[in-house]
Amino acid sequence: MDIEAGDALVEAIKPAAAGTARAGVLGGLGGFGALFDLRAAGYADPILVSSTDGVGTKLLVAIETGLHGQVGIDLVAMCVNDLVVQGAEPLFFLDYFATGALAVADAARVVRGIAEGCRLSGCALVGGETAEMPGMYAAGHYDLAGFAVGAAERGRLLPSGVAAGDALIGLPSSGVHSNGFSLVRRICAGTGLGWDDAAPFAPELTLGQALMTPTRLYVHAVLALHRAGLLRAAAHITGGGLPGNVPRVLPEGVCAVIDQAWPVPPVFGWLAAAGQVDQAEMLSVFNCGIGMVLVVSDQAAALSLLETLGEAAFPLGRVEAASGNAGLRLDLPA
Repeated sequence: MDIEAGDALVEAIKPAAAGTARAGVLGGLGGFGALFDLRAAGYADPILVSSTDGVGTKLLVAIETGLHGQVGIDLVAMCVNDLVVQGAEPLFFLDYFATGALAVADAARVVRGIAEGCRLSGCALVGGETAEMPGMYAAGHYDLAGFAVGAAERGRLLPSGVAAGDALIGLPSSGVHSNGFSLVRRICAGTGLGWDDAAPFAPELTLGQALMTPTRLYVHAVLALHRAGLLRAAAHITGGGLPGNVPRVLPEGVCAVIDQAWPVPPVFGWLAAAGQVDQAEMLSVFNCGIGMVLVVSDQAAALSLLETLGEAAFPLGRVEAASGNAGLRLDLPA
């Protein structure tokens, strides 16, 4: 391990980490462990909620394009978006960065992206681990994982109270997010396009820049709906798409019916055409333009609140009574 490089990285990222400080954090970077005071964060009887994730083979695109900061935001989003659907406020975050030989500048860009994702989510970057493991990784390659902890007051966890008659609302994605990149990379390779070529679906950007658009952070919108008493459940649309994620938040005796079209970003039409991917596979691999599905008790009130938050939300359908857990029914216009 290059101790000097590790120390240089810590010094480089300290200002970014300090910018994520929030109520409840005790101490700063450099200790053997991070401390957090839930009472100081305003919780009386909290339940802790934790999540860990990575960004999959999107890392390879980050490495090959040199767009390292974006993937740091992705890492945070993949974790905190999973926390918030359970009604939890993200409180703090830790990262794990492993490489063969530490490139301080690239690693610092990754961690600054992580800090930006934390800042935008209202959670503190309290620490992490940088592992230098010669022989484990190809030159210039690294691996990345994130760990988030949040809290909700006892009795305020989601899903809760989902029933027939509730409405489904979608929050738009920013693009592919961080799932399905093995298929994305295979499709791109088949077209012969390089990362520096113009993106066919967004010609003002290179293909690499367009695909590295970070995963959206839904923390503030989801928490606002929850605090307003409008939210019954939320599903983060990641691997498995709509069919694999919406049923996870439904109780026995209901099913979700999506019967309204939504705006689909051009990247998905291009991927489907270039890779000859049919609709069923597209919907099971990608978010296809919906990053979060919300189950709400009052559609009009929820849409109004989301509009004040700057969210371009759209109605998707409804919850219906069903026998057992019927999951999701897609009944889209032709």
